[in-house]
Amino acid sequence: MQLTPLGGLGVGLTFNDPYDVAAHCARAALGMMDRHGVPAHPNNFIVWYAFVADRHPELSKAINGVLRSGQKFTDEVCADLHERFFGTSQHEAELRAVGKRIEDAVARVLEYLVTANSGAVQYGEALQNFSGELQSADAGAAKLGQLVQSILDETKVMIEVNRQLENRLESSSSEIARLREDLDQLKREATTDALTGLANRKLFDVALREAALESEEDRKFLSLLMIDIDFFKQFNDTHGHMLGDQVLRLVARTISDSIKGKDTAARYGGEEFAIILPDTRLKDAVAVAENVRQVVAGRKVLNRRTGQVLGQVTLSVGVAEYEFGETLGAFVHRADEALYLSKRQGRNRVTSQDELTHTNQLDFGED
Repeated sequence: MQLTPLGGLGVGLTFNDPYDVAAHCARAALGMMDRHGVPAHPNNFIVWYAFVADRHPELSKAINGVLRSGQKFTDEVCADLHERFFGTSQHEAELRAVGKRIEDAVARVLEYLVTANSGAVQYGEALQNFSGELQSADAGAAKLGQLVQSILDETKVMIEVNRQLENRLESSSSEIARLREDLDQLKREATTDALTGLANRKLFDVALREAALESEEDRKFLSLLMIDIDFFKQFNDTHGHMLGDQVLRLVARTISDSIKGKDTAARYGGEEFAIILPDTRLKDAVAVAENVRQVVAGRKVLNRRTGQVLGQVTLSVGVAEYEFGETLGAFVHRADEALYLSKRQGRNRVTSQDELTHTNQLDFGED
């Protein structure tokens, strides 16, 4: 598994295949889309072209996961695949729009300041002229009165300019403050999973990269938990997506309550979660994983409308510790291997990388 430079997205991925290769990939993509009932829309086509061309390991893993689980490629699933790997997020467009509005507001402030500076220079020149004329003027009262009136007029003009500047700056300041709040809100939305409130996949990729860099520089431990809800598809099919969402929120809340400080909890995708644990060695990360697993397993899922107990939620967890110099893809893959070994060995358990062997044949059965 290899993370791309753009936080796991395929944005910017280009295709320069020769004609015959492109034609073959296009036919294969359309054939697979037809086989799996995927409409041949442009957004869907680029996803499947990249899949059959084997251009994006993360995308391949995601599609293979859907295929293994027997899940249908619904419009929602297809849209999610495109957005995750090729989409230009609506949030990003909104961020750019707000950023442009802030630039415009700042430009107006600069324009106001230039105008104010010009007025101050003009007022200064008027004062100088008044001073010169006062020194050379006859002592006559009429002449002095004219000079005083002149400077009073200039002062009134300057006061009015300053008043207008103050109003404009106050208005611009309020506008910029509102825009900054909008920008902060958009940034939070762009990096937060809407359903669970945890970090989304984009923020996970950024946080993991930063944590690994800090680990390398400071020679500190770094551990990663990959967490999957057992039999989630079966629960969804039996009780419906609304109760499935309730389970996702329950697990997310438990995970969130189990972390602290620089730890990052994220919804990795679907029913899979991840926790980045900086400055944490493997044995301590296993303890965190066991705590999360036990707390979730100790809770019952209720139908809030009827009060009926629908069953118990259990988790399978894989734990890995970062090895200095390795790729982030290798690090995540090792945690994934440990996760799937947990599933192979009966689910509802935590497996560390120490339990892995190179000869393990992982069982990627239905979650």
